[in-house]
Amino acid sequence: MSSSHNRNFSFFLMAITLVLAFAILFVSPSVSTSPNLLDHAGVKTGFQVTLKHVDFGGNFTKLELLQRAMKRGRKRMERLHSMALASSDATIEAPIHAGNGEFLMELSIGNPPEPYSAILDTGSDLIWTQCKPCKHCYDQPTPIFDPSKSSTFSNVPCASDVCSALPQSSCSAESNCEYEYTYGDYSSTHGTMAKETFTFGDVSVPKIAFGCGSDNEGAGFSQGSGLVGMGRGPLSLVSQLNEPKFSYCLTSIDSSKTSTLLMGSQANYHVNNSNISKKTTPLIKSTSNPTFYYLSLEGITIGDKLLAIEKSTFAIREDGSGGMIIDSGTTLTYLEDSAFDIVKKEMIEQMKLPVVNQSGTGLEVCFELLSTDHDIEVPKFVFHFEGADLDLPGENYIVADSSGEACLAMARSNGMSIFGNVQQQNILMIHDLVKETISFVPTKCDEL
Repeated sequence: MSSSHNRNFSFFLMAITLVLAFAILFVSPSVSTSPNLLDHAGVKTGFQVTLKHVDFGGNFTKLELLQRAMKRGRKRMERLHSMALASSDATIEAPIHAGNGEFLMELSIGNPPEPYSAILDTGSDLIWTQCKPCKHCYDQPTPIFDPSKSSTFSNVPCASDVCSALPQSSCSAESNCEYEYTYGDYSSTHGTMAKETFTFGDVSVPKIAFGCGSDNEGAGFSQGSGLVGMGRGPLSLVSQLNEPKFSYCLTSIDSSKTSTLLMGSQANYHVNNSNISKKTTPLIKSTSNPTFYYLSLEGITIGDKLLAIEKSTFAIREDGSGGMIIDSGTTLTYLEDSAFDIVKKEMIEQMKLPVVNQSGTGLEVCFELLSTDHDIEVPKFVFHFEGADLDLPGENYIVADSSGEACLAMARSNGMSIFGNVQQQNILMIHDLVKETISFVPTKCDEL
């Protein structure tokens, strides 16, 4: 596929300083002497984690992968929208959470460490996994965690910052903090908040607060053995690690290679030592939805035409709706109805291919590929974020398949816009929670 747009003090003082530095390094009580055990409260950690798409290795075509992800994505989008509205409604007693996602991360829990895979979720905060003894537990691909076999497990008391950070909590007879999370598809997890050592590759981090779920119902989590929340709230992994940033790099949806999550000091990867173009836009805060990563989308250009979309279309409204979030767990980009209609009209005008009016793909904007169309010419597609114009590669918005159709990998929504993971393919997405920015860096993600 090609694009019609060209993308192309003194020595003594220094010695004293060094001596003091080494003294602090070796006597500070906050730093473990073990190279694989980092005190997350006082030390900046950096590590790399493999991410696998939930359909990885499933022998599906690119279009089939997209269709499967779309079914999950539509439900997720509805949950995210419900979360946004519920957060501003004081009458709702049990908050709804997004749940599921598209990528699994490998990690281990406890001492000795027990490996498992969990769903990565940038749209929520809580880390949780199923625990023995179970009242109700769903089938998961790895053994259920048994706290009694770990030497580092400890319960979280009710009178703790962790417990107060939960959107909904209760207190057990033993004065331990209990949590309950309910998801939009009637899936739920209920259990005790605890602290445990989590291991990522060869880096172990002690005292991570997580939900030890003993009563878990629904089919929404069957791909993994729990969730790892990576949102902006205090209970997320990135917040608990006291890390200023993280990034991820997603390979193409049909790639045979895995994707990558980079935490802390590794978040920039090779960016600081290269001439690679980096574009940065501020993260917007929503007082009603502090977990979400909101972006300030100011406009869209297709080809050489800046579309006549009202800027207010993507603004966060008083009731918590509106705005655009960037989300790793939603596949397509969803645009508000009025904006999508304008995008649809312009794509049809500029593609210069026959339109498929009732496509079986499940996508609204599709074109018929002629037998001679070995290489499709597509108009450029630019998202104008505040301070950053993101010019997407063609394969990040047009999906062609052997079915003889090429479709726009976007859909319409009502109440919230989402920048999905297909549009994020082969771009290093650097989330800086100190500077409150997201940076976009074109990257060959399958080479990380």
